[in-house]
Amino acid sequence: MSYQAHDLEKSMAVEPEKKSVHSFDDYNEPSSSASETDVRDAKVNFIDRWAHKLNAETKGIEPVTDEEKTESSVWSSASMWLSANLVIATFALGVLGITVFELAFGQAVLVIISFTALGNFTVAYFSCWGPALGLRQMVLSRFLIGDLTTRIFSFINCCATIGWGAVNIMSSAQLLHIVNNGALPPWAGCLILVLGTILVTFFGYHVIHTYEKYAWIPNLAVFIVIIVQFARSHTFHSDDFVGGQTTAGNVLSFGGTVFGFATGWTTYGSDYTVYQPRNTNMIKIFTAIFLGIFLPLSATLILGAACATGIKTNPTWDELYTSNSVGGLVYGILVVDSLHGFGQFCCVVLALSTVANNVPNMYSMALSAQTFWSPLAKIPRVAWTIFGNGATLAICIPAYYYFEDVMENFMNLVSYYLAIYESLMLSSHWIWHKSNFRAFDPMQYNNKKAYPIGLAGTFGFCCGVAGVVLGMNQTWYTGVIAKKIGKFGGDIAFELAFAFAFVGFNTTRYFEKKYIR
Repeated sequence: MSYQAHDLEKSMAVEPEKKSVHSFDDYNEPSSSASETDVRDAKVNFIDRWAHKLNAETKGIEPVTDEEKTESSVWSSASMWLSANLVIATFALGVLGITVFELAFGQAVLVIISFTALGNFTVAYFSCWGPALGLRQMVLSRFLIGDLTTRIFSFINCCATIGWGAVNIMSSAQLLHIVNNGALPPWAGCLILVLGTILVTFFGYHVIHTYEKYAWIPNLAVFIVIIVQFARSHTFHSDDFVGGQTTAGNVLSFGGTVFGFATGWTTYGSDYTVYQPRNTNMIKIFTAIFLGIFLPLSATLILGAACATGIKTNPTWDELYTSNSVGGLVYGILVVDSLHGFGQFCCVVLALSTVANNVPNMYSMALSAQTFWSPLAKIPRVAWTIFGNGATLAICIPAYYYFEDVMENFMNLVSYYLAIYESLMLSSHWIWHKSNFRAFDPMQYNNKKAYPIGLAGTFGFCCGVAGVVLGMNQTWYTGVIAKKIGKFGGDIAFELAFAFAFVGFNTTRYFEKKYIR
């Protein structure tokens, strides 16, 4: 997905003084800040009326109009992802590079930096559609990959966001459980985190951005404490670099896991920039979001990998990690023979950081559900938010006891479908729409005649799935190509998925456009 800098600037540049052909000025869409009379006259259901009284966002997947685009801070867009990635779930993923994939620390660092940057690119790039069109990510996908294909990804996105929430909560619940010698049962820890997520996501876009703008501060403070205590422990250990096919396979598998985490926000991209003015400088938006994800994500992953090396040299940490996974490791660093009571306080703060990571998942889950099928759009966003969090709670409690396997397998599966989505979207945007961010009329978002049926996109999706089957390397299945990479196999599914989907979509898009629509 390499892209020359001058080409990127050309495709993303926006002239502030130039007005789009498709202006919102002539439309009078209902605002999230509508008056009490407007809400009553629109006869919205009781949930939206209740949400409106609490000053929560009631807007769903309809376009955000020019009058509503009042957020001009680029920092707000960057801090959104800064808080979401500076969390314990990120730390936990970094640990896997040492404990599961058995890489040397230096190898893990190189994998983290390269695959994180690769995964971040599309999140930042797709976020640039938000200011230009005012459309949510799944809704604008209709114009590029078609109606049927968007429905497929909307459904998968709903499942993935719930899965993300469950995986994130499990690592934090472990930490809450071990504090005070297991006084808080795992199910109670999961419940606390879910309720915290509901509280923030209920109020919608602006409250989410405000929360994320400051949530990273206590998280960063705790990670600094971890760095200091880990350095004082003198337990860091790095194996020598080892080559060979088995190491190559482990590098690819860990890389796929990191890529899945880094690119996991891709299908939400524009959801969090739709209130930016349409004349926003897209180079600034892209750069701010890319760095807002890359810096905290890579740093926290590397810290997790570094701390994991101490497991081999510290028997107490090894025992705690074996019995309580990542939560036990953090507890060992901060509490045991360390900071005691203050260390436990830091553990609680870090555990609660998961709320910052889960908030974007649950907010975008609601928008994906509304996009999947038009009757579902009539169910208010706040109702979908509550439902999604309930489903997350139902999954994370039983899965808590199999955290490491669940996390590794889920991250890889997520990277597979996202690679297909990215391949289709970038192909359509760069090849068939000549990198024009304003090639569509956003007010036609619900008009099926304004976008493709999605036959080419669906065929490309199926081709991508074929690539996944050939290249995936999971505990329950290994593809025929993946088997040939080292002793334990190597996961190259997301790479093959991207390539197969690219060929399948672009081969058939010409015929769909010529003979159908």
